Amino acid sequence: MYDLLIIGAGPAGLTAGLYAGRARLKALILEKLTCGGQILLTETVENYPGFPGGISSSDLMGNIEEQVMKLGVKILEEEVRQIEKIGIFWRIKTRENQYDAKAVVIAAGSLPKTLEVEGEKHLTGKGVSYCATCDGPLYRNKIVAVVGGGDTAAEEVLFLTRFAAKIFLIHRRSQLRAAEILAQRLKDNIKVKPIWNAQVLAILGNERVEGLVIKDVNSGNEETILCDGVFIYVGRAPDTGFLGNLIKLDEHGHIITDEAMRTDEPGIFAAGDCRKKTFRQVITACSDGAVALYSAQQYLEGLK
Repeated sequence: MYDLLIIGAGPAGLTAGLYAGRARLKALILEKLTCGGQILLTETVENYPGFPGGISSSDLMGNIEEQVMKLGVKILEEEVRQIEKIGIFWRIKTRENQYDAKAVVIAAGSLPKTLEVEGEKHLTGKGVSYCATCDGPLYRNKIVAVVGGGDTAAEEVLFLTRFAAKIFLIHRRSQLRAAEILAQRLKDNIKVKPIWNAQVLAILGNERVEGLVIKDVNSGNEETILCDGVFIYVGRAPDTGFLGNLIKLDEHGHIITDEAMRTDEPGIFAAGDCRKKTFRQVITACSDGAVALYSAQQYLEGLK
């Protein structure tokens, strides 16, 4: 029986693990993919306090992971499939095992949203990507398209300029939603060609991406753009499908909590991007993780 089981090893989950270790709780972290979370899809973190020149995401998360493990908190690569209530405790089931815990912190993060257009599913991994950091080097001296207009899309376009010969930036609006400093960098780069007020209708190609069909949202005119790859950044959805009806979610699947990260089910807490909140950044995820652990610790004290 664990005092605490943490689902997810991104910034929120690892921070919760860090505080759990310092509180000398018997804690376990389960992560279905790579320790570090989705922030690893971004090469450099420029807005985390204490690093005026920025820090690579792998270094930042690697350092936190090392802190957690030095405190004796175990991290296992297992995907949580179900949580069920056993008396006043919780049973967490993975494909391989099951674990019992007195309290749970859900820090499962989010998954990339898809465009849901013709050709996307078939060509995923064949020119359709959701991670420029992962696949950008494959497009050296080639033409690619990036769909999206937020900070992530802007950051990934800037990363792709190291490799691609030309980058179409396709956005449904007439201006980016990204931070002004990122927008200016894109404007200053001659490799980037913005296409405003445009919607992707289809991704073309048989064995590999060959182009896109886009539509002007104002005029309705359609055109075909030839490219070798497309990177999609149109938002993320919370990775909460495994929860079923266990706790209260909003209409988008985000976990509803109070400011102390408590859900409507005593003993279950949530932190990070899977939680309903207005601002999703590494620093706010870390904050969530610390608060969730503090609340979980208070809950565990009450059980005694």
